[in-house]
Amino acid sequence: MTFGAPSHRIESQLLAAARILEVDAEFIHLPSVIICSFGDNDTMTSETHFIKSGGGLSLGSLHKVHIIYRGVVHDEVSARKATEQLDDLLSAKPLYPWWFRCILSFWLSVLICPLAFGGSFIDMGIAGCGAFVLCFLQLKVAAKSAMYANVFEITTAMLVSFTARGLSSIRSQIFCYTAVSSSAIIGILPGYLILSSSLELASKNIVCGSVKMVYALIYTLFLGFGLQIGSDLYLLFDPTARHHLTTLAADISTSATIVGTFAADNSTSGNSSLSSGLGPVYGTFTFTNNTNVMQNDIIDGCYRPKHFGWYLQPFPFWTQFLIVPLFSILSSLANLQPWRSRQLPVMVVISCASYASNKVANHYIFNRSDIVSAIGAFTVGLLGNVYSRKMGGTAFTSMVTGVLFLVPSGLSQAGGITADGSGVDIGSAMIAVTIGITVGLFMSQALVYMFGTRKNAAVFSF
Repeated sequence: MTFGAPSHRIESQLLAAARILEVDAEFIHLPSVIICSFGDNDTMTSETHFIKSGGGLSLGSLHKVHIIYRGVVHDEVSARKATEQLDDLLSAKPLYPWWFRCILSFWLSVLICPLAFGGSFIDMGIAGCGAFVLCFLQLKVAAKSAMYANVFEITTAMLVSFTARGLSSIRSQIFCYTAVSSSAIIGILPGYLILSSSLELASKNIVCGSVKMVYALIYTLFLGFGLQIGSDLYLLFDPTARHHLTTLAADISTSATIVGTFAADNSTSGNSSLSSGLGPVYGTFTFTNNTNVMQNDIIDGCYRPKHFGWYLQPFPFWTQFLIVPLFSILSSLANLQPWRSRQLPVMVVISCASYASNKVANHYIFNRSDIVSAIGAFTVGLLGNVYSRKMGGTAFTSMVTGVLFLVPSGLSQAGGITADGSGVDIGSAMIAVTIGITVGLFMSQALVYMFGTRKNAAVFSF
């Protein structure tokens, strides 16, 4: 729990360990709490412990915990020695210093900006700076001040949105609000939290799953609220920008629908059907403006006319072959995976396969981010579980990077994180994506574990 293990697997792993160690025990998992009850058949008594723990994702430490656990349940390591190893692991310092994690956050937002949200070369730098400031506030300010931690998400989303709206209001239109604001807050999106809650609900753990799901949705609404407040706050100080946005929305609207009566005001024309006794026409009339070409210049919600320079255009297709592996490496390191480890290349390969299958599925299936995410998640689950089954690796840690990659990719297909300023839309888009991911992961796992011998230890996977 301290290192962010998949919560829907914790009870089954503890029961498997208790069975191997021949300990009479029962376990109940609640959000951030585990209730352990140990029975004594000789005295007919029981002893109950409440263990509270919570923390972020730490892939390197999680892999080590699983190795220790697997050593105990396979009778390779004594329980006493394993307990000492766990104590050392819990007391160890963080793998990377705070400043290095801030740099990682900077580069992650820089890379995801053109990859998922259609940002240009100019947008990348602004999004990266926003992510750097956000990560610094998260690690150094919010972690030390309980009072600021309560409003951290709202204030950072407001700051990012205010800055992005201000830059996008420059008359030259070189900055894209959607790309900058969406990419900068990618580090505080509750994608993993909603995914774990969805997995809990699918595993019939209703109490834990529903509590996490509601929290994650409210958290998402906070982010949407912060983005909207930041944008409106800037427009309050700059009425010209508000007028420009309204005019732009009217120009982009290529049709107007009018309900009413259409009657000719000139009855001299003998060829008019209205003047030949049919009278006025009632109904709904749609007038379309075919002269508007601005719509063709908007790509992924950003204004990209042809006369703009290369540094203001979306990235060409071939750059994805460089950005995706690099993003996968940095994402793994940001989740505290050691640089020198056998798992890292496996994570990158699975993550690239995740993005490729997601991209291909999106090419053939339109406007269905849930189905597209399910196909990507099925690919990740298949590769991760086969790697665990055939090569002895840890399925969960090798799959995390690929699964987390699906969240911003799915959201970009669902209309972006800003979702036109509506937090409800962001929440519904995120739920659609995570439900697809959940179905894909469970289907792949059922397919892999349908064949082969039964495992002694519980499955450590999504």
